[in-house]
Amino acid sequence: MTIVTGATTAIITPFRNGKLDEQTYAKLIQRQIDNGIDAICPVGTTGESATLSHDEHKRCIEIAVEVCKNTNAKVLAGAGSNSTQEAVEIAKHAQKCGVDAIFSVSPYYNKPSQEGLYQHYKTIANAVPDLGFMLYNVPGRTGVDILASTVIRLFDDCSNIYGVKEATGSLERATELLSQRPDLKVLSGDDAIDFAMIANGGAGITSVTSNLLPDMKSQLVHSALKGDFKTALDLNNKLYPINQVLFCESNPIPIKAAMYIAGLTETLEYRLPLVAPSIENMKKIENIMDNYSIVK
Repeated sequence: MTIVTGATTAIITPFRNGKLDEQTYAKLIQRQIDNGIDAICPVGTTGESATLSHDEHKRCIEIAVEVCKNTNAKVLAGAGSNSTQEAVEIAKHAQKCGVDAIFSVSPYYNKPSQEGLYQHYKTIANAVPDLGFMLYNVPGRTGVDILASTVIRLFDDCSNIYGVKEATGSLERATELLSQRPDLKVLSGDDAIDFAMIANGGAGITSVTSNLLPDMKSQLVHSALKGDFKTALDLNNKLYPINQVLFCESNPIPIKAAMYIAGLTETLEYRLPLVAPSIENMKKIENIMDNYSIVK
């Protein structure tokens, strides 16, 4: 079983004429690898997984594996759904494709109890027992919080569940988890507090901003994990303005706009119900981007 940690990117999914732009997608992943990112996370929230077809979801995972093959970069693939059986199917496909590990968002809309969450994740974990598995807790999106007690229960009971991507924005939650299970791998799911999470014992990040600035984000994480907190803190502070503006509207609206402005994607397309940012926010994103050197 592979445990994926470090600097990971929640990669965007580019579209062209309403379809998955496979060529651009592969180029974006290669750019991440070239700039020190440890793992690619396809088909998460940032990858618009909620509006991809099953075939598109699977194809995104396949492309990520193809591009990362024979490199140092791992693939931590999204395998989440509010249907347990659907999540199991995706997890099995990801394993068949050769991903290094999976992460699975908490079921959205149907709002299960903590026991329901436990049974949901245990079922997925048991379906792919040899595959590393990270929980993904983002209650602001899903309407349900995987409480620390449930994370710990799953960590104790399922040998392949090794960590959690925590996108609650709560350092207290990270402390609550790590104080009880120091071996649990906690990844920051909020760009603004990446440094604080790692300094607090976190094992890495899953970043939105690193789509745009993979070099700075990978340096931040690698510096912090080596104990060079001064370098990491300086980078975290420099990144704060862009981290903030990239959440001026629902993710991934701003990051896809930023990638388009930077010339990293040739088209700016979203899947409805997501639409392009307002003119005001587009200008705000553009102005903040002027303060950063964006590698091509």
